[in-house]
Amino acid sequence: LSGTYFDDSIHGVFRELFHHHIYPIVYSYSEHTEQFRYIRKQCTPGMKKFLDTRKGDIRNTPVTDTGELLQGNCFYLTCIDTPEKLYPMYERFRTEYHCVYERDLYSKEQWLEIMPKTVSKASAAAQLKALTGCGRMVVFGDGRNDMELFQMADECYAMANAAAELKEIATAVIEGNDEDGVARWLERNVRLS
Repeated sequence: LSGTYFDDSIHGVFRELFHHHIYPIVYSYSEHTEQFRYIRKQCTPGMKKFLDTRKGDIRNTPVTDTGELLQGNCFYLTCIDTPEKLYPMYERFRTEYHCVYERDLYSKEQWLEIMPKTVSKASAAAQLKALTGCGRMVVFGDGRNDMELFQMADECYAMANAAAELKEIATAVIEGNDEDGVARWLERNVRLS
């Protein structure tokens, strides 16, 4: 898919991040397999917390140096660090790439997500809607990174634990993630025949 992966300009992003001692979690495809790579010895406390939740994930691929982070077709970077380090990088890259700068709802850690300019949850949902020919798109979310997705959907439901900005534009607010909100909504609203 055109625009799904970073082009060669991503090497400049990596140089800038490394120069400022920011070592992201790098999501890529390599040999028909999705992986996320990170340098274990460079992990921040926030990265360690996040990675602890992904221990059993087959995509989990620790590496030992920056060169290994660059392998494969990269499509997403997650930086988890201090606002003092991440905000200047957000300002630096937000016009060139699709960037999301926010505190994680669950860990309260500062995140900076960097993707190719044309990549977002909204663009993926629009492609899926076109490919399937569906007439109505219903989405669920909890974070500020779901704002564009909510704006393009026919119906959008925010979890009870969602960011306030997302709740404001939602069709409705449903039970939280810990209460199986999406599953409960599906049970109430989707008829299986």
